[in-house]
Amino acid sequence: MSGPHAAVAEVRRAVRELLADPRCTPHTATGELCVALSGGADSLALTAAAVHVARKSGLRVRTLTVDHGLQSDSSAVAHWAADQARGLGVDRAEVLDARVGRAGGPEAAARAARYAALHAHNAGSLVLLGHTRDDQAETVLLGLGRGSGPRSIAGMSPLEPPWGRALLGVSRATTDAACAALGLRPWRDPHNSDPRFTRVRIRTEVLPLLEDVLAGGVAGALTRTAGQLREDSEVLDALAAELRMGAETETTEIDVATMTTAAAAVRRRVLRRWLLDVGVPELTEHHLRSVDALIGAWRGQGEVWLPGAYSVRRIRDRLRVFPPEGPLSPETPTPTGTGTRCTTPDRGDER
Repeated sequence: MSGPHAAVAEVRRAVRELLADPRCTPHTATGELCVALSGGADSLALTAAAVHVARKSGLRVRTLTVDHGLQSDSSAVAHWAADQARGLGVDRAEVLDARVGRAGGPEAAARAARYAALHAHNAGSLVLLGHTRDDQAETVLLGLGRGSGPRSIAGMSPLEPPWGRALLGVSRATTDAACAALGLRPWRDPHNSDPRFTRVRIRTEVLPLLEDVLAGGVAGALTRTAGQLREDSEVLDALAAELRMGAETETTEIDVATMTTAAAAVRRRVLRRWLLDVGVPELTEHHLRSVDALIGAWRGQGEVWLPGAYSVRRIRDRLRVFPPEGPLSPETPTPTGTGTRCTTPDRGDER
């Protein structure tokens, strides 16, 4: 008896390897595995593989299909995708309505709405996302082109509970072949061929050109680069977490003397996490370097203004973050306008 088609076997193996990661255990303890299903080839192949692997693991499979409402037939497509999932043997197939805003442009707004809807309905279970090696390559190229720094160039992580990206080592061609072998009919999203979207042009123009010029293997090479950078970033993040424990005197204050002893790359990681946790809505590399200059290039400069009307000031031997219209400390002079104003995020934001 012959085994499954090679493409089907590859997708199944990718799902099996992800679920073997011990970090999945708290999220599979629910007894359920969720799959974000758009109806495209990547998520359909992923759903089929999840059903196969889950049966052997004693897990139920639930698909979550988000209807963004951005196309006239979006509801019909979403329910069609759910019907395909039922045909594959999932235990439950749900369609979720999402409200897409405008912040960050259409692509970012749709992504934010999608993740919010998935997060609201996963009930603590792991959610498998259909991002492939090609998606990872596109993400890395976008990060390089925007000068977004190592976090962006490191791409997407295979596992960031509750999100699992089992297919980051699998090509889009493989998921297409898996669907064909299983007799599945993927939905072709017209937005995925619309050149108005930057990612579409990366996919249809830039990557094919690079593959031609460099004689192939570019997507795989970019994915390997992302993995190497992600490993380095995890080490730096661990060092930053340790530094923060010793430097954070209270939620809104950081000890300058403790921070001064650390390398700038580690300091900026501490500052980034600290400011985001306090509530600063967006941070660019320019923001972080300006705040870090209050430590590493101190010359008596004034406050640094951040998005959301937050500000950071150095007061004696402390960095203190002030919320919008927050009260001034009695020892803090009224702002004189000599500080650094960083209010407009650029396209180099780190992911």
